[in-house]
Amino acid sequence: MQKSKLGLDFSKVAEAKEVAHSIAANVQQFVHKYTTVAVERTLCRLIGIDGVDENGVPIPNIVVDRAKECGRLQDGLFSLMGSAVVQTGLSPHDVAQKVAMDEITFSTLSICGKNEVSVALQPFVDKSIGLITANRKRRNNMIAEIGEGTKPYIYVIVATGNIFEDVVQAQAAARQGADIIAVIRTTGQSLLDYVPYGATTEGFGGTYATQENFRIMRKALDEVGVEVKRYIRLCNYCSGLCMPEIAAMGALEGLDVMLNDALYGILFRDINPQRTLVDQYFSRIINGFAGVIINTGEDNYLTTADAVEEAHTVLASDMINEQLALLAGLPEEQMGLGHAFEIDPEIKNGFLYELSQALMTREIFPKAPLKYMPPTKFMTGNIFKGHIQNALFNQIAIWTGQGIQLLGMLTEAVHTPFMSDRFLAIENAKYIFNNMQNIGDEIDFKEGGIVQQRAQEVLDKALTLLKKVEKEGLFSALEKGLFANVKRSKTGGKGLDGVCLKGTSYINPFISIMKNS
Repeated sequence: MQKSKLGLDFSKVAEAKEVAHSIAANVQQFVHKYTTVAVERTLCRLIGIDGVDENGVPIPNIVVDRAKECGRLQDGLFSLMGSAVVQTGLSPHDVAQKVAMDEITFSTLSICGKNEVSVALQPFVDKSIGLITANRKRRNNMIAEIGEGTKPYIYVIVATGNIFEDVVQAQAAARQGADIIAVIRTTGQSLLDYVPYGATTEGFGGTYATQENFRIMRKALDEVGVEVKRYIRLCNYCSGLCMPEIAAMGALEGLDVMLNDALYGILFRDINPQRTLVDQYFSRIINGFAGVIINTGEDNYLTTADAVEEAHTVLASDMINEQLALLAGLPEEQMGLGHAFEIDPEIKNGFLYELSQALMTREIFPKAPLKYMPPTKFMTGNIFKGHIQNALFNQIAIWTGQGIQLLGMLTEAVHTPFMSDRFLAIENAKYIFNNMQNIGDEIDFKEGGIVQQRAQEVLDKALTLLKKVEKEGLFSALEKGLFANVKRSKTGGKGLDGVCLKGTSYINPFISIMKNS
């Protein structure tokens, strides 16, 4: 039986996870009944539909919008496209082109039997499954051949707005010691209900997430990985209104890590809860099948709420996210559950509280490659003090066995980090990780002391909150602002008009194929 250095009562942990499972299962009952425009566009992409029209509008958007406009979204794009393929003998891509030009209309299309549709589209399903499977095998082979970094993986960002400049910075960061390169999305892309097409060179605060940009960066990281003899993981974002669509594009291009969290989108981007929870389910099935590590966004709770008073909300949310991910078939080893080093540095013994919470999260989720976020809320324009704050953060990471370390930058409170700032952050982390490699194995904690008491208190509060959420239901809990002190209505936010009940003709074969692989 697992022994806790924090004196945690694992019967309480088990009870909390059972309650979280009940919450997630209740959400799942809702999710199974619905589809969304994003899910349907994802199905289009997974059967080979891509490209844009003469106005630059993505063909998957046009096809799904045509189905929605004539009231046939409930039939599902797999059934509609498959029926058109049966009746015309064309490929799904060619059918989509004709739909876009109004040469085929869904309003008059008769639906074929599910078996006939499935047989007609099987070659296109097999092609996508084969591509994603091959990418997963390629990743595993490269790791076996050239190796990888040790945990915590050093994670840094590039965010120039130009994918080709991002490549230069990403390769430089890999040479400096980074293990994961995250290409930050341009500001506001999570609220776009379409995915831009092709390589992009203009973005604000980040670079557009597109399939071509994924391909360009994957190729660049593979090249530098061979050079530095270390596999470099690529991270992007499939949160937002195109969650499953971007997950599919990432899977097809060999991404390794995806920020993938409905709760983050609900609370911090005001995306409709119904819409994004349905989208999240399919996106996590895809990520699970592709071997992609998901990152969740609980760390953001502490940017709007106090990190001492509200730490239990982070733990409760992690538990709910874990259960939602398990229901999507995503294994614990691919759950980069989020937490953060965000306590006010002026609080006495703040380091002990941070240490307690980080170790508590590790003990409660022992298999997860936990995503640990650096100080941001109280980061200072004093770059020397900021560098020390980041050093303390790095010490806790190695001490408590975190999985993914998002490095803090000494100039984070001043501007978007320079390449030199990134180098100093990596140097800081490598120095501390090397010098304190086994500190966690060497030190136990005083029974009943500050560190133990803090963890036990947070667990107790998280269990109480979970029971409250179970009684309320997740939708009601979000409406009452139980997470991050942010209130979100079940019928408010962005994207609700893209949610649709599934009809009797509805088919999504990728769910069973990917979950049962």
